Amino acid sequence: MPFFANPSQPLAELSGSLGDLGTLLPLMTALVITDSISLPATLLFTGAANAITGIAFGIPLPVQPMKAIAAVAIARKFTLEENAAAGLVVAALVGLFTITGLINWANRVTPIPVVKGIQVGAGLSLCLSAGTTMLKPLSWTGPWWGDNLLWAIVAVLLLLLTFAYPKLPYALIIFSTGLLLSALGPVTSDPTHPSTAIPVLHPSAKDFWTATSTASLGQLPLTILNSVIAASALSSDLLPSPPYPAAPSVTSLGLSVAIINLLGCCFGAMPVCHGSGGLAGQYRFGARSGSSIISLGLIKFLLGVLAFWKGGAIVSLLAGIPKSLLGVLVLAAGVELAKVGESVNTDARDLREYDQGLPWDGKRVKELDERERKERFMEESDTVA
Repeated sequence: MPFFANPSQPLAELSGSLGDLGTLLPLMTALVITDSISLPATLLFTGAANAITGIAFGIPLPVQPMKAIAAVAIARKFTLEENAAAGLVVAALVGLFTITGLINWANRVTPIPVVKGIQVGAGLSLCLSAGTTMLKPLSWTGPWWGDNLLWAIVAVLLLLLTFAYPKLPYALIIFSTGLLLSALGPVTSDPTHPSTAIPVLHPSAKDFWTATSTASLGQLPLTILNSVIAASALSSDLLPSPPYPAAPSVTSLGLSVAIINLLGCCFGAMPVCHGSGGLAGQYRFGARSGSSIISLGLIKFLLGVLAFWKGGAIVSLLAGIPKSLLGVLVLAAGVELAKVGESVNTDARDLREYDQGLPWDGKRVKELDERERKERFMEESDTVA
Protein backbone atom coordinates (compact mmCIF):
# COMPACT_ATOMS: atom_id res chain seq x y z
CA MET A 1 0.00 0.00 0.00
CA PRO A 2 1.56 3.33 -1.07
CA PHE A 3 0.54 5.34 2.00
CA PHE A 4 3.25 7.92 2.62
CA ALA A 5 3.44 10.18 5.68
CA ASN A 6 5.65 13.13 6.52
CA PRO A 7 5.85 13.08 10.34
CA SER A 8 8.56 15.74 10.41
CA GLN A 9 6.21 18.45 9.04
CA PRO A 10 2.75 17.82 10.58
CA LEU A 11 1.82 21.52 10.65
CA ALA A 12 2.78 21.94 6.99
CA GLU A 13 0.72 18.88 6.04
CA LEU A 14 -2.32 20.23 7.92
CA SER A 15 -1.89 23.66 6.35
CA GLY A 16 -1.50 22.15 2.89
CA SER A 17 -4.70 20.16 3.27
CA LEU A 18 -6.58 23.48 3.37
CA GLY A 19 -5.02 24.80 0.16
CA ASP A 20 -8.01 23.87 -2.02
CA LEU A 21 -10.73 25.33 0.21
CA GLY A 22 -10.86 28.56 -1.77
CA THR A 23 -12.52 26.57 -4.56
CA LEU A 24 -14.42 24.03 -2.47
CA LEU A 25 -16.22 26.21 0.08
CA PRO A 26 -17.95 28.79 -2.17
CA LEU A 27 -19.30 26.11 -4.53
CA MET A 28 -20.32 23.68 -1.79
CA THR A 29 -22.15 26.29 0.29
CA ALA A 30 -23.89 27.73 -2.78
CA LEU A 31 -25.09 24.25 -3.80
CA VAL A 32 -26.39 23.64 -0.27
CA ILE A 33 -28.25 26.96 -0.24
CA THR A 34 -29.96 26.13 -3.57
CA ASP A 35 -30.88 22.66 -2.21
CA SER A 36 -28.95 20.96 -5.00
CA ILE A 37 -26.93 18.74 -2.64
CA SER A 38 -27.21 17.27 0.85
CA LEU A 39 -24.71 18.84 3.26
CA PRO A 40 -24.30 15.77 5.52
CA ALA A 41 -23.93 13.44 2.53
CA THR A 42 -21.40 15.73 0.85
CA LEU A 43 -19.23 16.08 3.95
CA LEU A 44 -19.41 12.38 4.83
CA PHE A 45 -18.74 11.04 1.33
CA THR A 46 -16.06 13.57 0.36
CA GLY A 47 -14.42 13.13 3.77
CA ALA A 48 -14.31 9.37 3.26
CA ALA A 49 -13.01 9.90 -0.29
CA ASN A 50 -10.22 12.16 1.00
CA ALA A 51 -9.13 9.59 3.56
CA ILE A 52 -9.27 6.63 1.18
CA THR A 53 -7.39 8.39 -1.63
CA GLY A 54 -4.76 9.56 0.86
CA ILE A 55 -4.20 5.96 1.94
CA ALA A 56 -4.42 4.47 -1.56
CA PHE A 57 -2.21 6.96 -3.44
CA GLY A 58 -0.01 8.34 -0.67
CA ILE A 59 -0.02 11.89 -2.09
CA PRO A 60 -2.22 14.95 -1.41
CA LEU A 61 -4.64 14.24 -4.24
CA PRO A 62 -7.63 16.60 -3.88
CA VAL A 63 -11.33 15.81 -3.89
CA GLN A 64 -12.91 18.94 -5.34
CA PRO A 65 -16.21 19.96 -6.97
CA MET A 66 -16.94 19.28 -10.63
CA LYS A 67 -16.96 22.99 -11.45
CA ALA A 68 -18.96 22.93 -14.69
CA ILE A 69 -21.75 20.93 -13.07
CA ALA A 70 -21.68 23.16 -9.98
CA ALA A 71 -21.91 26.35 -12.06
CA VAL A 72 -24.93 25.07 -14.01
CA ALA A 73 -26.60 23.64 -10.90
CA ILE A 74 -26.31 26.95 -9.06
CA ALA A 75 -27.49 29.03 -12.02
CA ARG A 76 -30.45 26.75 -12.85
CA LYS A 77 -31.20 25.77 -9.24
CA PHE A 78 -30.95 22.04 -9.92
CA THR A 79 -32.98 19.72 -7.75
CA LEU A 80 -31.22 17.00 -5.79
CA GLU A 81 -32.20 14.50 -8.48
CA GLU A 82 -30.95 16.64 -11.38
CA ASN A 83 -27.61 17.31 -9.70
CA ALA A 84 -27.22 13.63 -8.85
CA ALA A 85 -28.01 12.67 -12.45
CA ALA A 86 -25.33 15.07 -13.73
CA GLY A 87 -22.69 13.47 -11.53
CA LEU A 88 -23.84 9.93 -12.31
CA VAL A 89 -23.64 10.48 -16.08
CA VAL A 90 -20.07 11.81 -15.88
CA ALA A 91 -19.06 9.03 -13.48
CA ALA A 92 -20.54 6.32 -15.70
CA LEU A 93 -18.85 7.66 -18.84
CA VAL A 94 -15.48 8.15 -17.14
CA GLY A 95 -15.75 4.62 -15.73
CA LEU A 96 -16.63 3.24 -19.16
CA PHE A 97 -13.74 5.06 -20.86
CA THR A 98 -11.37 3.83 -18.15
CA ILE A 99 -12.43 0.17 -18.26
CA THR A 100 -12.25 0.06 -22.06
CA GLY A 101 -8.79 1.65 -22.06
CA LEU A 102 -9.84 4.80 -23.93
CA ILE A 103 -8.50 7.12 -21.21
CA ASN A 104 -5.18 5.28 -21.15
CA TRP A 105 -5.01 5.56 -24.95
CA ALA A 106 -5.82 9.29 -24.78
CA ASN A 107 -3.06 9.75 -22.23
CA ARG A 108 -0.53 7.99 -24.48
CA VAL A 109 -1.35 9.98 -27.61
CA THR A 110 -1.69 13.39 -25.91
CA PRO A 111 1.64 15.24 -26.33
CA ILE A 112 3.28 16.47 -23.14
CA PRO A 113 3.22 20.14 -24.33
CA VAL A 114 -0.58 19.80 -24.66
CA VAL A 115 -0.82 18.43 -21.11
CA LYS A 116 1.36 21.31 -19.90
CA GLY A 117 -0.90 23.72 -21.77
CA ILE A 118 -3.96 22.29 -20.03
CA GLN A 119 -2.26 22.82 -16.68
CA VAL A 120 -1.21 26.39 -17.48
CA GLY A 121 -4.69 27.20 -18.81
CA ALA A 122 -6.32 25.79 -15.69
CA GLY A 123 -3.94 27.82 -13.53
CA LEU A 124 -4.69 31.05 -15.38
CA SER A 125 -8.40 30.26 -15.15
CA LEU A 126 -8.08 29.98 -11.37
CA CYS A 127 -6.28 33.33 -11.23
CA LEU A 128 -8.99 35.00 -13.32
CA SER A 129 -11.70 33.40 -11.20
CA ALA A 130 -10.08 34.70 -8.03
CA GLY A 131 -9.92 38.20 -9.45
CA THR A 132 -13.36 38.44 -11.05
CA THR A 133 -15.60 36.53 -8.64
CA MET A 134 -13.88 37.04 -5.29
CA LEU A 135 -11.63 40.10 -5.29
CA LYS A 136 -13.16 42.46 -7.87
CA PRO A 137 -16.44 43.03 -5.93
CA LEU A 138 -14.48 44.22 -2.87
CA SER A 139 -13.86 47.84 -1.96
CA TRP A 140 -11.37 49.33 0.48
CA THR A 141 -13.91 49.18 3.29
CA GLY A 142 -16.59 46.76 2.16
CA PRO A 143 -18.73 44.81 2.05
CA TRP A 144 -17.88 44.94 5.78
CA TRP A 145 -14.87 45.58 8.00
CA GLY A 146 -13.82 41.90 7.98
CA ASP A 147 -13.93 41.45 4.21
CA ASN A 148 -12.36 44.10 2.00
CA LEU A 149 -9.29 44.92 -0.08
CA LEU A 150 -7.25 45.71 3.03
CA TRP A 151 -7.61 42.09 4.19
CA ALA A 152 -6.66 40.91 0.70
CA ILE A 153 -3.48 43.00 0.82
CA VAL A 154 -2.61 41.56 4.24
CA ALA A 155 -3.15 38.05 2.86
CA VAL A 156 -0.92 38.78 -0.16
CA LEU A 157 1.85 40.22 2.03
CA LEU A 158 1.71 37.16 4.26
CA LEU A 159 1.84 34.98 1.13
CA LEU A 160 5.01 36.78 -0.01
CA LEU A 161 6.48 36.11 3.43
CA THR A 162 6.24 32.37 2.77
CA PHE A 163 9.02 32.68 0.18
CA ALA A 164 11.39 33.69 2.98
CA TYR A 165 9.79 31.36 5.53
CA PRO A 166 8.53 28.33 3.57
CA LYS A 167 7.55 26.44 6.73
CA LEU A 168 5.00 29.11 7.66
CA PRO A 169 1.57 27.34 7.77
CA TYR A 170 -0.02 29.98 5.53
CA ALA A 171 -3.28 28.24 4.60
CA LEU A 172 -3.88 27.25 8.23
CA ILE A 173 -3.41 30.86 9.37
CA ILE A 174 -5.66 32.23 6.61
CA PHE A 175 -8.40 29.66 7.18
CA SER A 176 -8.37 30.12 10.97
CA THR A 177 -8.54 33.89 10.54
CA GLY A 178 -11.40 33.45 8.07
CA LEU A 179 -13.39 31.32 10.51
CA LEU A 180 -12.85 33.89 13.28
CA LEU A 181 -13.95 36.76 11.05
CA SER A 182 -16.97 34.77 9.89
CA ALA A 183 -18.00 34.17 13.50
CA LEU A 184 -17.64 37.90 14.24
CA GLY A 185 -19.31 39.01 11.02
CA PRO A 186 -22.79 40.42 10.45
CA VAL A 187 -25.70 38.06 11.02
CA THR A 188 -27.55 37.26 7.81
CA SER A 189 -31.17 38.33 7.61
CA ASP A 190 -32.00 35.14 5.69
CA PRO A 191 -30.61 32.24 7.74
CA THR A 192 -29.93 28.97 5.93
CA HIS A 193 -31.82 25.83 6.89
CA PRO A 194 -30.34 23.02 4.79
CA SER A 195 -31.80 19.56 4.83
CA THR A 196 -30.21 17.40 7.51
CA ALA A 197 -31.26 14.12 5.88
CA ILE A 198 -29.31 11.84 3.58
CA PRO A 199 -31.75 11.07 0.76
CA VAL A 200 -31.80 7.98 -1.42
CA LEU A 201 -32.27 9.45 -4.89
CA HIS A 202 -33.89 7.92 -7.98
CA PRO A 203 -33.47 10.44 -10.82
CA SER A 204 -36.07 10.17 -13.56
CA ALA A 205 -35.41 9.99 -17.30
CA LYS A 206 -36.29 13.70 -17.46
CA ASP A 207 -33.71 14.45 -14.75
CA PHE A 208 -31.04 12.58 -16.69
CA TRP A 209 -31.91 14.39 -19.92
CA THR A 210 -31.85 17.82 -18.27
CA ALA A 211 -28.59 17.08 -16.47
CA THR A 212 -26.84 15.56 -19.48
CA SER A 213 -27.83 18.28 -21.95
CA THR A 214 -27.02 21.21 -19.66
CA ALA A 215 -24.19 20.08 -17.36
CA SER A 216 -22.69 16.62 -17.86
CA LEU A 217 -21.52 17.05 -21.46
CA GLY A 218 -19.72 20.26 -20.51
CA GLN A 219 -18.10 18.61 -17.50
CA LEU A 220 -16.92 15.38 -19.17
CA PRO A 221 -13.94 16.75 -21.17
CA LEU A 222 -12.83 18.83 -18.17
CA THR A 223 -12.85 15.76 -15.95
CA ILE A 224 -10.93 13.59 -18.42
CA LEU A 225 -8.33 16.22 -19.29
CA ASN A 226 -7.85 18.08 -16.00
CA SER A 227 -8.95 15.63 -13.32
CA VAL A 228 -7.39 12.51 -14.82
CA ILE A 229 -4.69 13.16 -17.44
CA ALA A 230 -3.35 16.51 -16.14
CA ALA A 231 -3.64 15.46 -12.48
CA SER A 232 -1.61 12.31 -13.12
CA ALA A 233 1.06 14.30 -14.95
CA LEU A 234 1.20 17.00 -12.27
CA SER A 235 1.60 14.37 -9.55
CA SER A 236 4.68 13.10 -11.36
CA ASP A 237 6.08 16.62 -11.80
CA LEU A 238 5.52 17.92 -8.26
CA LEU A 239 6.05 14.69 -6.33
CA PRO A 240 8.55 12.55 -8.27
CA SER A 241 9.21 8.97 -7.26
CA PRO A 242 11.42 8.46 -5.31
CA PRO A 243 11.18 9.77 -2.61
CA TYR A 244 7.41 10.02 -3.04
CA PRO A 245 5.09 7.17 -4.01
CA ALA A 246 4.64 6.50 -7.72
CA ALA A 247 2.25 8.96 -9.36
CA PRO A 248 -1.28 7.56 -9.78
CA SER A 249 -2.00 6.29 -13.28
CA VAL A 250 -4.81 7.69 -15.40
CA THR A 251 -6.57 4.34 -15.03
CA SER A 252 -6.56 4.50 -11.22
CA LEU A 253 -7.69 8.14 -11.25
CA GLY A 254 -10.49 7.40 -13.72
CA LEU A 255 -11.75 4.51 -11.61
CA SER A 256 -11.50 6.65 -8.47
CA VAL A 257 -13.63 9.43 -9.97
CA ALA A 258 -16.20 6.91 -11.21
CA ILE A 259 -16.52 5.02 -7.92
CA ILE A 260 -16.69 8.11 -5.70
CA ASN A 261 -19.54 9.62 -7.72
CA LEU A 262 -21.47 6.43 -8.47
CA LEU A 263 -21.70 5.93 -4.71
CA GLY A 264 -22.01 9.48 -3.39
CA CYS A 265 -24.35 11.04 -5.96
CA CYS A 266 -27.04 8.44 -5.24
CA PHE A 267 -27.28 9.91 -1.74
CA GLY A 268 -27.19 13.61 -2.62
CA ALA A 269 -23.44 14.19 -2.34
CA MET A 270 -21.79 16.85 -4.49
CA PRO A 271 -20.24 15.55 -7.76
CA VAL A 272 -16.45 15.63 -7.28
CA CYS A 273 -13.22 14.83 -9.09
CA HIS A 274 -9.43 15.03 -8.65
CA GLY A 275 -8.26 18.33 -10.12
CA SER A 276 -4.74 19.47 -10.94
CA GLY A 277 -5.58 22.92 -9.51
CA GLY A 278 -6.42 21.47 -6.12
CA LEU A 279 -3.22 19.43 -6.09
CA ALA A 280 -1.18 22.53 -6.94
CA GLY A 281 -2.88 24.50 -4.16
CA GLN A 282 -2.33 21.83 -1.54
CA TYR A 283 1.29 21.38 -2.63
CA ARG A 284 1.88 25.16 -2.56
CA PHE A 285 0.86 25.39 1.08
CA GLY A 286 2.84 22.43 2.39
CA ALA A 287 1.06 19.15 1.58
CA ARG A 288 3.49 16.43 0.52
CA SER A 289 1.89 13.16 1.61
CA GLY A 290 -1.34 11.25 1.98
CA SER A 291 -1.51 12.17 5.65
CA SER A 292 -2.44 15.71 4.61
CA ILE A 293 -5.76 14.84 2.97
CA ILE A 294 -6.45 12.06 5.45
CA SER A 295 -6.57 14.75 8.15
CA LEU A 296 -8.84 16.89 5.95
CA GLY A 297 -11.07 13.87 5.36
CA LEU A 298 -11.43 13.24 9.08
CA ILE A 299 -12.38 16.89 9.66
CA LYS A 300 -14.99 16.73 6.88
CA PHE A 301 -16.38 13.47 8.23
CA LEU A 302 -16.77 14.90 11.73
CA LEU A 303 -18.47 18.01 10.30
CA GLY A 304 -20.75 15.68 8.32
CA VAL A 305 -21.87 13.98 11.51
CA LEU A 306 -22.38 17.38 13.18
CA ALA A 307 -24.38 18.56 10.14
CA PHE A 308 -27.24 16.25 11.11
CA TRP A 309 -27.96 18.64 14.00
CA LYS A 310 -26.20 21.92 13.11
CA GLY A 311 -26.28 22.07 9.32
CA GLY A 312 -27.44 25.67 9.17
CA ALA A 313 -24.72 26.86 11.54
CA ILE A 314 -22.02 25.06 9.54
CA VAL A 315 -23.18 26.54 6.23
CA SER A 316 -23.43 30.05 7.71
CA LEU A 317 -19.94 29.80 9.20
CA LEU A 318 -18.31 28.46 6.04
CA ALA A 319 -20.21 30.79 3.70
CA GLY A 320 -19.18 33.77 5.85
CA ILE A 321 -15.44 33.25 5.42
CA PRO A 322 -14.22 36.47 3.75
CA LYS A 323 -13.82 36.29 -0.02
CA SER A 324 -10.74 38.51 0.34
CA LEU A 325 -8.94 35.61 2.04
CA LEU A 326 -10.34 32.79 -0.08
CA GLY A 327 -9.54 34.73 -3.23
CA VAL A 328 -5.85 34.93 -2.37
CA LEU A 329 -5.81 31.17 -1.70
CA VAL A 330 -7.27 30.53 -5.15
CA LEU A 331 -4.87 33.03 -6.75
CA ALA A 332 -1.84 31.32 -5.19
CA ALA A 333 -3.08 27.89 -6.32
CA GLY A 334 -3.49 29.20 -9.86
CA VAL A 335 0.03 30.62 -9.98
CA GLU A 336 1.48 27.36 -8.63
CA LEU A 337 -0.34 25.35 -11.29
CA ALA A 338 0.62 27.71 -14.14
CA LYS A 339 4.29 27.51 -13.12
CA VAL A 340 4.56 23.88 -14.29
CA GLY A 341 4.43 25.04 -17.91
CA GLU A 342 7.92 26.50 -17.54
CA SER A 343 9.50 23.02 -17.74
CA VAL A 344 8.07 22.11 -21.16
CA ASN A 345 11.52 22.41 -22.80
CA THR A 346 13.74 21.55 -19.82
CA ASP A 347 12.78 18.48 -17.78
CA ALA A 348 9.30 17.49 -18.98
CA ARG A 349 8.53 13.78 -18.62
CA ASP A 350 9.01 13.00 -22.32
CA LEU A 351 12.50 14.54 -22.24
CA ARG A 352 13.86 12.53 -19.32
CA GLU A 353 16.43 9.85 -20.06
CA TYR A 354 16.41 6.75 -17.86
CA ASP A 355 18.87 3.98 -17.18
CA GLN A 356 17.11 0.67 -17.70
CA GLY A 357 15.18 -0.36 -14.60
CA LEU A 358 16.24 2.70 -12.60
CA PRO A 359 14.30 5.85 -11.65
CA TRP A 360 15.19 9.15 -13.27
CA ASP A 361 18.31 10.69 -11.71
CA GLY A 362 16.89 14.22 -11.96
CA LYS A 363 19.59 15.36 -14.39
CA ARG A 364 19.66 13.51 -17.72
CA VAL A 365 17.33 15.01 -20.32
CA LYS A 366 17.10 14.95 -24.09
CA GLU A 367 18.67 17.96 -25.80
CA LEU A 368 16.31 19.94 -28.06
CA ASP A 369 17.28 22.06 -31.02
CA GLU A 370 15.80 25.52 -31.61
CA ARG A 371 13.09 24.28 -33.97
CA GLU A 372 11.90 21.63 -31.49
CA ARG A 373 11.81 24.17 -28.68
CA LYS A 374 9.67 26.56 -30.72
CA GLU A 375 7.30 23.78 -31.80
CA ARG A 376 6.78 22.57 -28.22
CA PHE A 377 6.29 26.11 -26.95
CA MET A 378 3.72 26.88 -29.66
CA GLU A 379 1.90 23.60 -28.96
CA GLU A 380 1.69 24.51 -25.29
CA SER A 381 0.62 28.10 -26.03
CA ASP A 382 -2.10 27.03 -28.46
CA THR A 383 -3.53 24.69 -25.81
CA VAL A 384 -3.53 27.47 -23.21
CA ALA A 385 -5.39 29.74 -25.63
